[in-house]
Amino acid sequence: MTATAFDVVVIGGGIAGASIGYELAADRRVCLVEQEDTLAFHTTGRSAALYLETFGNATVRALTGASRAFLTEPSEEFDRPILTPRPYLVFAREGRGDALTAFRDEVRRQAPAVEMLSVDDAVALVPYLRRDAIESALIDPTAMDIDVHALHQGYVRGLRRRAGEIRTRAAATALGRANGLWTVTLPDGDTVSAQVVVDAAGAWADAVADLAGATPAGLSPKIRTIFGVDAPDSLTTSTQPVINDLDDTFYIKPEANGLLCSPADETPSHPHDVRPADLEIARAIESINEVTDLNLRHVRSSWAGLRTFAPDRSPVVGFDPGVEGFFWFAGQGGYGIQMADGLARAGAAIFRGGALPADVVAGGVQADDLAPDRF
Repeated sequence: MTATAFDVVVIGGGIAGASIGYELAADRRVCLVEQEDTLAFHTTGRSAALYLETFGNATVRALTGASRAFLTEPSEEFDRPILTPRPYLVFAREGRGDALTAFRDEVRRQAPAVEMLSVDDAVALVPYLRRDAIESALIDPTAMDIDVHALHQGYVRGLRRRAGEIRTRAAATALGRANGLWTVTLPDGDTVSAQVVVDAAGAWADAVADLAGATPAGLSPKIRTIFGVDAPDSLTTSTQPVINDLDDTFYIKPEANGLLCSPADETPSHPHDVRPADLEIARAIESINEVTDLNLRHVRSSWAGLRTFAPDRSPVVGFDPGVEGFFWFAGQGGYGIQMADGLARAGAAIFRGGALPADVVAGGVQADDLAPDRF
């Protein structure tokens, strides 16, 4: 069977694959292949995403900051606003106030609007917080909710408008390279070929690398559990901030019809269709009830996704040093949605052998910070 020829085959249909595919399709023939029946099945579609310039390490925060302009005013492929205001409040329990101040000092370069709050001000903003359970708080008034579906689908539409091809139920079962071309074998026996394979397979990225004969990057998939509960009748969720324990025992994100809660778990896992962890939900409920008056007893719904981290928790982007034509675009952790634009533009620049975008460099990011041979 003759392989259908492209310039680039992108493996993975989540936010990573859709965003880098969109950027590369500006001047390359791109085919995106996804193993599931639908795109964004495992992680992107299960995200309770926020735009937080205080979230992640310095590299992640810089890439997030570089994404703000695009997320605020996206191009025509994005048919509705991506961001809506949603302040972010971090609180410190008793004895952790100094650590919260240190956190503020750490993130101020990328998030200069953050400021400390008194306990009284924090409780005025979040009336279900218990005044006697917290020592201090910090507010990021520039945080935003992200419409994940609108962002992902905008990239998908843009990729198709740039003549990109998308195939679902199309796991890469084998990768072979000869005469400067990769041949990607799909489950139905069909093949696609390209000069470059882009590994944007999320939790499966190391497995794809293994198929290509590349050394795995040491990526670690970790389970994140989310559950929904009813909000108090007196609470106007549309104006409530997200709250997060500085020590990551839980976070709560208000939604139109309730509260999304998470134990902020990072349980190591192998790549698979993960399920929520009942023990983690129970732990989160206990922590929430310690510092709030919500008195949670019943869970309305729950789900889980995989967030995949490199050892230093920065993305892995660039050509593999040992395998010709194999390009990494993986390890986005729990930050891939909020930094999608900055990371995809940086990845496309590295792919083309050019300089990183000026706004990415201004944030302090260099190509070496992302390179797959940095470990």
